[in-house]
Amino acid sequence: MAIQLHPQPQKRPAFAKPAPAPTFAHLLNLPNFLTLCRLGSVPIFLTFISRHRYTEALWVFAAAALTDSLDGTLARLFDSRTELGAYLDPFADKLMLLSSFVALTINGDLPGYLLSVVVVRDVVVVVGYLMLSFLSDERFPVRPSYLGKMSTFFQLACVIAALARFGSISPAYDTWLLEVTVAVTAASGVHYIYRGLVWLRSREPEMFS
Repeated sequence: MAIQLHPQPQKRPAFAKPAPAPTFAHLLNLPNFLTLCRLGSVPIFLTFISRHRYTEALWVFAAAALTDSLDGTLARLFDSRTELGAYLDPFADKLMLLSSFVALTINGDLPGYLLSVVVVRDVVVVVGYLMLSFLSDERFPVRPSYLGKMSTFFQLACVIAALARFGSISPAYDTWLLEVTVAVTAASGVHYIYRGLVWLRSREPEMFS
């Protein structure tokens, strides 16, 4: 008597369901909304600068700095970090700072050499990031160094001091602040170049042989 064996029906491979697309409300959460407000404050700030209304410009700049610290705190507190916010936040910061330096330099309130160092350093950092990503086919991890944070602090101090001086809130600012800002900004640029080369050597050692 032959026994017929019935093969078990093969199960179809289970495919992972694609992750749902982020909703509009998720992308525009409170931290991202504050970042967009900071972007929107840039033309208002520049309008006050162009009309030599430095006190009002100082308040706008201070409000932008406040939202900068607030949106990061809220994102960590409520675990609402997004990829959009990771790109928008540093872009908004850099746009406000560069706009401040350009406008104040055009008005003759800050020296041109300070603007030159700030712009050259930022161009080197951005171009270096793109080159590293292109050469290694990987995204270079962007983490601000201590020198980078110090340069941002001194750049903010220069802008605030210039606005306060011409807004008659403070009588003047010393040139040492400008000199320290130039030195720290240049040093941070060199340090970022060094970090980038070290990272590239770990990924593409044959390029250094």
